[in-house]
Amino acid sequence: MIEAIRMSAIYEVERKKFLKRTKRSEQIFKESIEVTPFGVHSNYRFSEPYPIYFSKGKGSSLWDVDGNKYIDFNMAFGVLVTGHSHPTLVEAMKRSIANGTILGFEYENSHKLAKMISTRFGVDMVKFSSTGGEATNYAIRFARVFTGRKKILKFEGCYHGFPDGLLVNVKPSKAKAGHPRFPNQVPASQGILEEVVKNTLVASFNDLEAVETIMKAHGNEVAGIILEPIPMNMGYVLPKTGFLQGLRDIANEYNSVLIFDEVKTCGKFYRGAAGHFRVKPDLVTMAKAIAGGYPLSLVGGKREIMNCVVPGHVSHAGTFNSNPLVITAGLVTLSEILTEEAMNKATKLSEKLAKGYEEIIEDTKIPVIVQWAGTSGTVHFTKAKKVEDWRSFLTSDVARWYLYLMVMMNRDILPMAPGPDEQWTISVQHTKEDIEKHLEVFKQVAEYVRKLDIEMPMVEAL
Repeated sequence: MIEAIRMSAIYEVERKKFLKRTKRSEQIFKESIEVTPFGVHSNYRFSEPYPIYFSKGKGSSLWDVDGNKYIDFNMAFGVLVTGHSHPTLVEAMKRSIANGTILGFEYENSHKLAKMISTRFGVDMVKFSSTGGEATNYAIRFARVFTGRKKILKFEGCYHGFPDGLLVNVKPSKAKAGHPRFPNQVPASQGILEEVVKNTLVASFNDLEAVETIMKAHGNEVAGIILEPIPMNMGYVLPKTGFLQGLRDIANEYNSVLIFDEVKTCGKFYRGAAGHFRVKPDLVTMAKAIAGGYPLSLVGGKREIMNCVVPGHVSHAGTFNSNPLVITAGLVTLSEILTEEAMNKATKLSEKLAKGYEEIIEDTKIPVIVQWAGTSGTVHFTKAKKVEDWRSFLTSDVARWYLYLMVMMNRDILPMAPGPDEQWTISVQHTKEDIEKHLEVFKQVAEYVRKLDIEMPMVEAL
């Protein structure tokens, strides 16, 4: 991909700027690849010509190892709706560390956070874990236990973390996936067993009729239907009116468990996506934003399902589950930082950013669309009128997106998470001035993007 873009003179000028300002990152990369494959501990962090290594974050700012200061609109892939190093959380964590980081037993305040989650997000019961992937893994296990069935229905382009049974049709090529409404089952990584993949059915997001057809054929075998209410690994795809309620009705018809993966969306709205769209799932997974940057996740849901998690019969375990640090972080984050007032303010800034993008795009006539809701949104570099599913996302122009990212970073703006399939996150520490600076830089970038003489399609990747 990079070699083709280098044919552009615009790209070459910006590339030289990028290399000049990130020499320490280049050196760390050379050292890192001696001991770590590709120099990163999450494959999503790898990029060409090398990943950028960062040293600290505070407020809405992030510093790389070369001393470049960025206004950060990635916010750790949506984790930091609190912003970096929120002072209220920093002080609370200092006190918590002094009393022990892990006790080896259930922590005294775990039930307080569980009650807070229950009240705010409308779930009956909660089980804590550490990462989003753990939570989605447990959710499909609980659904299978409750129903006694094997199959899970997921949606093409939705990412649910590491579980093998969910690493199916995450970012498939059209050639492998086949029919857009009834895709083939395509494992998203080597090492996933065929026997696992065959129990994962795949539908197209926002296509309720296709879901109904699949469920008519397999509904009595389907333990659960899992989805991101707003898919965020194909940009920022909003559900069509009635789509989520239609899934609720289908799940009810077949007595399957409806699972909302709100690992990301729990931080986009005060009461999560379920509260925002007014559709209640049977189980919900949460992580990322709920503990202000500390590794906390959960499965929450209906009492009759959660009570199936019986010790000695259904596995749910973890040495670090509900340790004092993450419970304290969760309590402080949800009660003192991500208040309804603060979330509403962040949403207004997100709206300001989205509308500013739309005005610049209209003025420059570049092939870009904006999709947003709550504290996040994205710019899709596409000639399509909307991105509604994985196949429409595949119309994205990677070359223009890549130039956009590089030029913005060269001007000290990290505009979104690094990937054309990602989005921005506005934190409670961002300011009106941060948004104005972002848009001021994008005005320059829009001209570069408009002049770029290369198009490049999306490729299959994980």
